[in-house]
Amino acid sequence: MFGGYVDPSMRPSNLSRVGCSQLVYYDGLVKRMDPSLREFLAYSSTEKGLSGNTLAAYRRDLTRLAAFLKKRETDLASASGSDLAAFLDSLFRDGLGARSVARYLSSVRGLYRYLQNQDRLVEDPTADLRAPSQPKTLPKFLTLHEVDQLLDAPDPETPLGSRDLAMLQLLYATGLRVSELVSVQLSELNAEMGVVRTVGKGQKTRLVPVGRSALDAIEAYTSGFRRSILKRRDSKYLFVTARGSAMTRQGFWKLLGRYGLMAGIGKPITPHVLRHSFATHLLERGADLRSLQLMLGHADISTTQIYTHVLRTRMRAIYDAHHPRS
Repeated sequence: MFGGYVDPSMRPSNLSRVGCSQLVYYDGLVKRMDPSLREFLAYSSTEKGLSGNTLAAYRRDLTRLAAFLKKRETDLASASGSDLAAFLDSLFRDGLGARSVARYLSSVRGLYRYLQNQDRLVEDPTADLRAPSQPKTLPKFLTLHEVDQLLDAPDPETPLGSRDLAMLQLLYATGLRVSELVSVQLSELNAEMGVVRTVGKGQKTRLVPVGRSALDAIEAYTSGFRRSILKRRDSKYLFVTARGSAMTRQGFWKLLGRYGLMAGIGKPITPHVLRHSFATHLLERGADLRSLQLMLGHADISTTQIYTHVLRTRMRAIYDAHHPRS
């Protein structure tokens, strides 16, 4: 730990799985970390409340930058715009795509924005850096028939099948991020009101409506199967494993892929594909972008606008159906 920053892998829930040699290594890592990076991570953790995954990504990206700058005989606080441009060029030479390089640039900008706000820099060396252009691709999503196939794959008469069906139903019904899905607690689902409370990016809380099909699947799971999975253990989390712990993101990715194969769906299925399916199907049936933004937890409406292809398709259909000279 340093200044309030805790590496996600070193949180208390994970310490029991970490050996002494790893703790020694972790202490060494913190001591060797560039001071500017240590301060930025502490600020991002304690002041901005960023998630462990985001903090880990910042640490990985900026540690790589610090190593690059060391070879150029400088450090994070002293780097120039040309140093940072050379770093981004090196990422391309190492085979990273435009999307990955853009993520690195976002991490770098976050650091230097912090340093400037702390009066550690007169000018921001990232001011003239431009994000690499990325090819515009439409989000991948499932058809309604494919969603039905996927939801038919789990066996609802078994404890794990009932749990898995409830997870799939809730994900498709709400468009939650996978990290939000596996973190849902029993107390955060209000079946009577038909909403689930979730904490998304930036520790922002939102309420998302839950449909009747998902609520019925969750009720079937929690009324008996969940207790049989826990085997007298207690857990605050809605979706649990046979070990009594919460379902992990990696675990859900694996079971989702398995059910996709069982359903005979000939395309890769990820949690984000179901999130995109939720958004696409809502828009196809008349939802507006602003409401969708709130349900998805997007901070900016521009993020939600990746789904405007659906609106354009619907406008064309409306025009063709109703304009007298279409």
